[in-house]
Amino acid sequence: MADGDLIHGLVDALRCLPGVGPRTAQRMTWHLLERNRDAGRRLAAVLVEAMDRVGHCRECRTLTEHERCSVCASPRRDRSRICVVENPADLVRIETGTDYRGVYFVLMGNLSPLDGIGPGDLGLDRLARRLEEREVTELILATGATAEGEATAHYLAEMAREHSVTATRIAQGVPLGGELEFVDAGTLAHAFSGRREVVV
Repeated sequence: MADGDLIHGLVDALRCLPGVGPRTAQRMTWHLLERNRDAGRRLAAVLVEAMDRVGHCRECRTLTEHERCSVCASPRRDRSRICVVENPADLVRIETGTDYRGVYFVLMGNLSPLDGIGPGDLGLDRLARRLEEREVTELILATGATAEGEATAHYLAEMAREHSVTATRIAQGVPLGGELEFVDAGTLAHAFSGRREVVV
């Protein structure tokens, strides 16, 4: 092995993280090797353990160390409502930022025929089985406002309708405290099309 191969290998390995380019990966490598080898060893050990032990919840598909995640395992959650999100990070945002007490279904992506991602890749057969059980009365669609997110939401709304389940879409548009002059045209148009009656 040539001198420096391990250093280059570590730089390349760190580049797999989102937002980490060659320079950032190099800075991380130098920091771990020069200043914090114990943290590097701890990071390596935790990474190996997480890669080996973290899988998907058998009900909602989020990431968990157990067969069922803490939300799905809780008897205090309202199982008549399922919120569909694109990824585990969205689930965490809703859990920490709202008072939602239902359960979830995590797609791990969006429908994207151009990329070869269809309903089977998102586990929608599993979601359909949950809808067939007749326990669910509302399917909350919390996919993004991208073209793929909208197409996925439309597909899910059709699936809900086929099972006589109400489909709702989270509101999207002007953020709380936002000034209209700083809102882009697409967001503003979406906010206008989703307007609701003001109840006084």
